[in-house]
Amino acid sequence: MDRPERAINIGGHMALTEETLNDKIEVLNMPAGYPVVQVRTASIIKRDGEEISRNFHRRVVTPGDDFLAEPDADVLAIIQAVFTAEAQQAYADHQAAQGGE
Repeated sequence: MDRPERAINIGGHMALTEETLNDKIEVLNMPAGYPVVQVRTASIIKRDGEEISRNFHRRVVTPGDDFLAEPDADVLAIIQAVFTAEAQQAYADHQAAQGGE
């Protein structure tokens, strides 16, 4: 989901830019026997090319999510590698045991 820099012009001069990128992608193995993919996205604000702010947002993708709609090719490749049929079944079994779907 890397998004190119977006410039904000003030008075005809480029003062601020905003960049969004997935800077950390982790695979966590849950105790119930299935993996999840945790993605950290950084939003970076720069003034005249110098970083002045960085904020993070995290999201977790589980084998039960509709991950084929994932917009980031790197995240999708990792998801497809770790969300095997066995992982998806382990997730479904865990959800059923918890009274979920």
